Amino acid sequence: MQKHIQKCSINLVHNGVSTSNTAHFSEKSLLKLKDIMTTVKMAADTPIFLEGEKADKLYYILSGSVKLTKPSADGRDYDLFYYREGDMLGEYSFSVQTQFGFTAIAQEACELGVISKHDLELLLWQDHDLALEILKWLADMHTCTQYKMRDLLLYGKDGALASTLIRMANSYGEEQGSKIVMTKKFTNTEIANLIGATRETVNRLLSHLRKEQIVDNAQGHLVILDMKRLQNICHCEGCPKEICRL
Repeated sequence: MQKHIQKCSINLVHNGVSTSNTAHFSEKSLLKLKDIMTTVKMAADTPIFLEGEKADKLYYILSGSVKLTKPSADGRDYDLFYYREGDMLGEYSFSVQTQFGFTAIAQEACELGVISKHDLELLLWQDHDLALEILKWLADMHTCTQYKMRDLLLYGKDGALASTLIRMANSYGEEQGSKIVMTKKFTNTEIANLIGATRETVNRLLSHLRKEQIVDNAQGHLVILDMKRLQNICHCEGCPKEICRL
């Protein structure tokens, strides 16, 4: 694991991506968070934190991408969330005994701003606006988890796949006329890990959606042809993109 720590000197200017989970933080608040961060560089495919470790830090992604995973009883790893530049991740509680309930892994080489719980709490005592923004962030993260679990559990594998494709479009989609093309390539195995299914099941479901002209594939990039029909499959409620995301 490549790991270098130094004081954070990178200017945290919001990148304008609508799906960033820190979009509601003011620039003033982001700069205050920057002042208490240290930067950590992580090599690709290395863990940032492990399930069961003491949850005494938050992580702001300065560059790169991270996925949150959790093993199941059958030994499989389920990929629950993808985080990108401008996102913050971690688990925060006022309990001193909090442990991480998930494992975070760098998908590519990353630079992270690390915020210690102790330093954050001192800052929150001083800045009530930031405290409210942190509470909103915590509420949004809880809502993201709640809605994703609902989609995965209530509407079968068809609904879970449809919901995941919509989340992909909100996170990585680029509108091209009436189509939405994913800028990131996803393998069927990666999609299977996102919905708790086998690769063969995803192959079959995607084949059906292609026959129905709901999705397509262009040089390895998934293409959504009919978003409305996809939304109908998973009973989409039109949640904001900050919530409906990978």
